[in-house]
Amino acid sequence: MENRTNIVDVLVVGSGVAGMYGALQFDSSTSVMILSKYSKTTSNSNLAQGGVAAVLNPEEDSFDLHIKDTFIAGRHENDPESVEVLVSEGPDDVRRIMDMGVRFDRNAEGELDMTLEGGHCRRRIVHYKDCTGAEMVRGLLSEVEKKENIIYRENTVLVRLVRVRSGFRADLLCDGEYSSVFCSYCMLCTGGVGRVYKYTTNPKSATGDGIRIAYELGAQIKNLSYIQFHPTAFNSENGEQFLISESVRGEGAYLLNCHKERFMDRYDERLELAPRDVVSKSIILESRRTGSNNFYLDITHEDADFLRERFPAISEGCRQYGVDITKDLIPVFPCQHYLMGGIEVDIDSKTTVPRLYACGECANTGVHGKNRLASNSLLEALVFSRRAAEDIKRCMLNGFAKVSELPVSNDFSGAPLPEGIITEIRSIMQRAYFVLPDAGAVRFGLKQIDNILKRLKGAKYAHTTKYLEALSLATCAYIILKEAEEK
Repeated sequence: MENRTNIVDVLVVGSGVAGMYGALQFDSSTSVMILSKYSKTTSNSNLAQGGVAAVLNPEEDSFDLHIKDTFIAGRHENDPESVEVLVSEGPDDVRRIMDMGVRFDRNAEGELDMTLEGGHCRRRIVHYKDCTGAEMVRGLLSEVEKKENIIYRENTVLVRLVRVRSGFRADLLCDGEYSSVFCSYCMLCTGGVGRVYKYTTNPKSATGDGIRIAYELGAQIKNLSYIQFHPTAFNSENGEQFLISESVRGEGAYLLNCHKERFMDRYDERLELAPRDVVSKSIILESRRTGSNNFYLDITHEDADFLRERFPAISEGCRQYGVDITKDLIPVFPCQHYLMGGIEVDIDSKTTVPRLYACGECANTGVHGKNRLASNSLLEALVFSRRAAEDIKRCMLNGFAKVSELPVSNDFSGAPLPEGIITEIRSIMQRAYFVLPDAGAVRFGLKQIDNILKRLKGAKYAHTTKYLEALSLATCAYIILKEAEEK
């Protein structure tokens, strides 16, 4: 089938907060194309519950305190310059999205309703009930759809990114048809790697595609083994995990063991409000001590009407499993939640590959260190996607030539992907590298993943979405386990 071609100034791969906010920084003279692998709302951003951490009330909070909290949570492995930029520039970006129509909850006096989450010493998280990400996606998408310079392509997979003169050729797959787009600059905003695990809070789109594509282009990947396991995912029997937000503990929930006893005092003086990695490790250690994986959140001591109003999505999600959060204990257990590492970038989100940028969860900006402070992720997506766009605009002003179209010749046909490969990858990762890694399982798992990668690359499989996701997952799993083995 003959390929269709397009030429745009900027290609944005990913349609979460980073992708859309970055795209909105360009004026009408710059052509932008946004790719969404699935639907417009299938992204980690859309699932974000807690909120956005920002110092919006300097009379009661400060940049220094937010920076301190970020460093403590990150085990002081954070990049100081990146953290300074995040905290000092973030409040203005929050105000900008409010001007774009994004809503945050307010109190009876009309002031922003700030909540508290683990690792924060002040109430600095603005939120929209317990579905902040969905509200941000709604507001930004509404703005994107108004812009005539932005082309939005749904259900479109980036197959490959090839460097050409003055830019890139992006090979795409949409509804079984392949096409190519030429761009002067590319922003990868493809989210995390959650689906490399059997249990994750991430959506189906989180398969590490952008990381794999950057890796294939020779970009540096840094700290991909810095995986955050959220301590309180709903512990359902069918394996699908949805998040019980950090803000539930921030509003007073207790964490209980199988004996229905609070136990965090055995592990950390901050109790339930310790950073996520501390709480997750504490749960695993407590499970070993008690011989049980049964853990619960208890917020039944709070006002029922307040809980229903403050946590409508969590209330409904629990209700579908027969749990009333105003009366019942919520069963929880850690699962994969977030990626701190990723494609190495500088302060302007530039990768080590010319004209290639990475923003949001797929990027390693250095702001999170070894563990992300709650609600810093949406802030990072805003700040560093804006900085990426600003850097691209500076480059354009300096007279960088636009991309020239080159002949396209692709053959992505082949055999169907055998069943079970993705399940095998997930099982390996769940055994080898979950909360407290198993050194022996890491070494053995690395050999298994290496063999899977060789199979995927050595045979001629059709480049379907399923194959590309398997390739991305295997690539990311290999990098994660390789890093873990070397540490």
